Amino acid sequence: MKIAVVGIGVAGSYLLSRLKKDHEVIGYERMTQENHDSICAWGTIKSSMSELCSKSDIDFEKHIIHDGKNLYIDMNNQQRFDIKLKGLCTYDKIGLINDMAKGCKIHYDVEPKLEDMEKEFDLIIDATGFYRPYLPKIKKDFFLPTYQYKILFENEVPLDDFYVKPFPGMTGYFWYFPLGKNMAHIGAGDYKKQHVQQTNEFLKKYGGKILKTVGRPIRLATPDLCEPFYHGKVVGVGESIGTVYPLLGEGIIPSMVCADLFVKNIGNNEQYRKDVLKYFSVYAKVLHFIKTKMKGEFSAMKQLGELFKIYRYMKKNEERFGMEIHMRDLMKVAKA
Repeated sequence: MKIAVVGIGVAGSYLLSRLKKDHEVIGYERMTQENHDSICAWGTIKSSMSELCSKSDIDFEKHIIHDGKNLYIDMNNQQRFDIKLKGLCTYDKIGLINDMAKGCKIHYDVEPKLEDMEKEFDLIIDATGFYRPYLPKIKKDFFLPTYQYKILFENEVPLDDFYVKPFPGMTGYFWYFPLGKNMAHIGAGDYKKQHVQQTNEFLKKYGGKILKTVGRPIRLATPDLCEPFYHGKVVGVGESIGTVYPLLGEGIIPSMVCADLFVKNIGNNEQYRKDVLKYFSVYAKVLHFIKTKMKGEFSAMKQLGELFKIYRYMKKNEERFGMEIHMRDLMKVAKA
C-alpha cells in the first residue's frame, strides 16, 4: 500500500521503520527539520525500548544518554524518598527518530490537507499526538499543559539523577531529567497551570543557559475516551488516541506498543480498535484515580481496591516501568 504517516514523533517514526520494508511510506511533519523536537523529557525504559527497536533492526543502546540509578521523589518538602531504578534512562530522541526514518521520504514544515492525501494514499496514519487534526474531535478530552527547557549548566549539575516533585493534589509534577555531564531537561505539567512558574523557580535557583524551550498540552484521556480511532482512510496511532500512562505522563513506549498493534492488524481497523481497548484498559482505572486526586475527592478507604489494582499492574510490569514498585511508595503519593 501507499501510506502517509503524519507526525514524525515516536509513533510516526517507529511506524515508518516497521512499514517501509513492505509498503511505500511517506512522512509529513509540521515542524521544520531544524526545529524538530519534542516536549517529552526523553525518559524511557532501556529493556523495553531495546526490544521494540530490535523489530526495526535498530540498536537502542547507542542512543542512551543517561542510565539512571535512583529517582528522587520530593513530596512538596513534606517527605522525600528514593525509588531504585531498573532501566530508566534518557536518550537522544531526535537521533533515534532519524534512525527509524532513515531511507524514508519526509516532508517537513507542512500540514497536508486531508482531501489531498485521500486522493494519493491508500491509508493515512494520524500520529500527530495531541492535535489529531484528521480524526473527529474527542468529546471528553482531558489534558495537561506542559512546559520544558533544555538547560546547559556552566558548572556542576544541581542533581545527579532523575528528580520529580508532584504538585499538591497530584495536579501535575515538576521533572528534572539528566542529559549527560552538564545538561538536563527541566519542566512541568500542571492541571492548575502553575507549570511555567515552577519551572522558572527551579531555573532561578540553580541557573543555567536555556538551549531550547518547548511547550504543548499532553493528552491524559485514555483510549476508551478517544474514539473513534479510525475514520475513512485515517487511522490514529499513539497519543492521538490516548496512549499516555496517566500516572506518569509517559507515552513513548505505550505509543510504540500501539504502533505494533496497528502493524499486526493493518487492514483490519475494527480488530485494531479491540486490541487497543483491551491492552490499555487499565489506563482508565489510573485516570479515574488521578481525577479524584485532582478534585480532592480521593478516599483511601473507598478506593483502596482501585489503588491495589494499579499497584498490582505496575508491580507485575516492574521491568517495563524501569523501577522498583512498592505499595508504600504509591500510598505516599496517594495520601500527599
